[in-house]
Amino acid sequence: MANEGSARKGFYFNQDNCIGCRTCQIACKDKNDNEIGVVFRRVTDYEVGAYPAVKGYHYAATCNHCENPACVEVCPNGATYLNEADGTVQHDDSKCIGCEYCVKACPYGHPQLVESLHVVHRCNACIQLREAGEQPACVAACPMRALEFGDIDELRAAHPEGVNQLAMLPDASQTNPSVVIDAKAAALEADPVQVAL
Repeated sequence: MANEGSARKGFYFNQDNCIGCRTCQIACKDKNDNEIGVVFRRVTDYEVGAYPAVKGYHYAATCNHCENPACVEVCPNGATYLNEADGTVQHDDSKCIGCEYCVKACPYGHPQLVESLHVVHRCNACIQLREAGEQPACVAACPMRALEFGDIDELRAAHPEGVNQLAMLPDASQTNPSVVIDAKAAALEADPVQVAL
């Protein structure tokens, strides 16, 4: 559950500013030295409508650092846990047994088993960078300034039109994700189709 009395952190994403360049995805992969196939921030393209009225948009997804994270709830060893200082979801490799319960529980499909290590890895909101006074790698790298990270209540106040639910995402009420999305109208329309690159 949420850490009452402390500032829960989260991400803001401006869909109008995002050009789908995937710089955030590459910066995250580089910072975490992820092996092939392991991606903590993933930019996905969608379209809605039918020719000649097709509309498209990009979505840059990572761990939502949910208030009620399903991954934390099912972890049998306490390897996945909520950081009491900022409400972000963190992971302790030394406690992870590679059972993948968290992988299966997350409605957003975020945690990933790293086969070579037989442990799960995930976005930790660049906790080490933040402790050094820096921004998460994805936020710092975005050339369009489509991403922000900070106190989730402050982000919601600064972006009152923001939502935490888009048509292609699972029901946000399950976990209460710590995200604020300035959404394109197309991202709120039903029946989005993921575009393969």
